[in-house]
Amino acid sequence: MRSDLHIVVLAAGMGSRMFSARPKVLHELGGRPLLHHALDTALALNPQGAHVVYGHGGGEVKAACGQYAVNWVPQARQAGTGHAVKLALSHIPDTARVLVLYGDTPLLARAPLSALLALPEALAILTARAADPRGYGRI
Repeated sequence: MRSDLHIVVLAAGMGSRMFSARPKVLHELGGRPLLHHALDTALALNPQGAHVVYGHGGGEVKAACGQYAVNWVPQARQAGTGHAVKLALSHIPDTARVLVLYGDTPLLARAPLSALLALPEALAILTARAADPRGYGRI
């Protein structure tokens, strides 16, 4: 794996479909916030830099994840995924390889990400097929 890897973790969403005022990435799985799981996986890839884009409940998100050595990138106005990535890219060298992850996907394992990063292509997407895709985004 190249050493110039930077990882962007998107964690700014409100989680309105969860019907909760709590930031989506702070809901728990196995007694830990979803974002902890995502950050553990991201940092296990040994990136040169890790950047978390935060927004809704930002103070609470940062406080809950203060033990992680990441660059916190504020997204004051939630204007979509592309906007969040654009904000993070301003902190990343143009020559770096970038992996974008979601802070609310706690079960994503290191192995498929390592395989994705080992591909020679300049652009690659890791996706899945769901028997019932209702409620998921589309590729």
